[in-house]
Amino acid sequence: MPTAREALLDAALAALAHRPWSAVRMADLATAARVSRQTLYNEFGSKDGLARALVRREADAYLQGVRKVLADPGPPARTLAALAEWIVARTAARPVLRALLTGAWDARLPAPRPARPGARPAAVPAQRRADAGPPAPGELVAATVACADERWAAGCELAVRIALSHVVAPPVPYGAPPVPYGTAAGARRAEGQCAEPESWSPMTPTITRVIETILRVETTSPRKTMP
Repeated sequence: MPTAREALLDAALAALAHRPWSAVRMADLATAARVSRQTLYNEFGSKDGLARALVRREADAYLQGVRKVLADPGPPARTLAALAEWIVARTAARPVLRALLTGAWDARLPAPRPARPGARPAAVPAQRRADAGPPAPGELVAATVACADERWAAGCELAVRIALSHVVAPPVPYGAPPVPYGTAAGARRAEGQCAEPESWSPMTPTITRVIETILRVETTSPRKTMP
């Protein structure tokens, strides 16, 4: 049974599928979650607080998923290729995560503003953590790499950055007609809102070979990260 906090965050995420954040009403979220408005404000303090909590939960869920993928006992190169595939699929379905990883926030999404300096700390511990603000894209990439075995660090960073290049500039589906720049359809494609193409899977063997090569290279960097 989800807690009131989780139910409210689920309601907020569901509302974002149908309307921009500016049009999401706190009263509607309380009704959808079957809690009182007072409970909502006790948990988050304000709509901005709810936005910060929603973004923080998305980051936490992403890193939890990363750890699960990396726990696969298979060959490291294949595991890292699977991580890249998972990131592409996950961000295609979750706009908030896509914004977290790329820094490309738009008006439809919650604004990830940190709490006002000097504001009284939230009474709820989870909210105090959320009020610190979301991780920057570079911090989230570093946190992803930190989930991997130290021996895989360079290959893990490569896998993540390959995935993010696909997220930022998704390929046009094979056989799709060109879409003129400036049209509504062109804007949706530019934002990565077109249907996820099936071109990723055929790339996996090539990506695996590249990652295997990286894992064989001795690196002199004490952090073992890609330049």
